[in-house]
Amino acid sequence: MAAPPGLYTIRITGRLGATALSAFPTMDCELTGRETVLTGWLEDRSAVFGVLAQIEALGLELLELRQIA
Repeated sequence: MAAPPGLYTIRITGRLGATALSAFPTMDCELTGRETVLTGWLEDRSAVFGVLAQIEALGLELLELRQIA
């Protein structure tokens, strides 16, 4: 079953710099304390997994993935 499109928020350990953030061009970024929060519209399940793959490829630590109702 395909996930519906929606607004997602993703929390990552560490404060990402401009180079790492360029891997997520469609997402807004907020640096909070020692974390980076990415927020953006993802069209479907494959888009969600694409962002997760980018996080893994960059060696980042995912803290939370949440779809905002």
